[in-house]
Amino acid sequence: MPSEQLTDLWEIRACFQNNFRRSPCFIVSEHGDEIVGLLPLSRIEEDASYAFFPGETWNGHTWLEQNRIISASNQVLQDMLDAIPGQYHLRYLLPTNSGGQGAKIIDEVGYLFCPGQYDYDMEKYFGVFSHKSAKRIRRDIASLAEKQLQFRYDDLNDFDEMVRLNIERFGENSYYFDPRFQRSFRDLMHYLDKTGRLRMTGVVIAGKTAAVDMGAIYNGTYTLLAGGTNAAFPGVAKLINTHHMQRACIERIEAVDFLCGNFSWKTMFHLSPRPLYMFTNIPQAVTVPADTVMPLMEKSRMRRSAYAG
Repeated sequence: MPSEQLTDLWEIRACFQNNFRRSPCFIVSEHGDEIVGLLPLSRIEEDASYAFFPGETWNGHTWLEQNRIISASNQVLQDMLDAIPGQYHLRYLLPTNSGGQGAKIIDEVGYLFCPGQYDYDMEKYFGVFSHKSAKRIRRDIASLAEKQLQFRYDDLNDFDEMVRLNIERFGENSYYFDPRFQRSFRDLMHYLDKTGRLRMTGVVIAGKTAAVDMGAIYNGTYTLLAGGTNAAFPGVAKLINTHHMQRACIERIEAVDFLCGNFSWKTMFHLSPRPLYMFTNIPQAVTVPADTVMPLMEKSRMRRSAYAG
């Protein structure tokens, strides 16, 4: 696999495979002695279907984004899809895999902050907001900053705080409610820490943990992977997300990836939408054409519960 995105790394996927233990089904296309296609799948026993490896399901859907299929042509891609031995639902595919059958099916929309668009200057970034919106956001952040605000970095003990906050807020709808996910994320944290890619950010207000986010730096992109917020501190999600953006500007990071799932703050914060695609032979209730990205951005299904609030 090209190692361009964080989730291209097999070590990342192994953190989930080691806990979900799905049966792998890798489809390889060869032309002579040359490999011209690779489609890594896992069998999801619960519904007798195939998903992108490692098949780490949460509420019936896989979680890892920016999935990639290697294919020399659209025909190779289609041949591999035809070779899948049953139903399949392949989600969060990068736009480079959007050719062929299913090219017009958008799965979800991811959201990016690209500091270079604003010359790595937060004042220029806030210049795209209406005066009223910018004033409200600054006021909400300032009100929290007055309450003995501290930031805590790369403290591995914050992992347990993050899990606790997320489950307290979302209960069974938290992906940490599944012990397999909890173990997978803990393994992921240790892998990222060992390789120097971990970004664990804690917000402490008046001596209490108000928010924790877990992210990773890889190949010029800062990806926010998971998090939790304390409902006792309204607006803390705005504060911590703005803090990530500020750090990205200071460190001249190419992009901050806030992943899929639209909580109103993502559009309010003028993040750049990036559609991800799907291939499926399972009938869907709604087939979304590629030219309806903006309406799709209004989806309200809770996926990235770390950033609600």
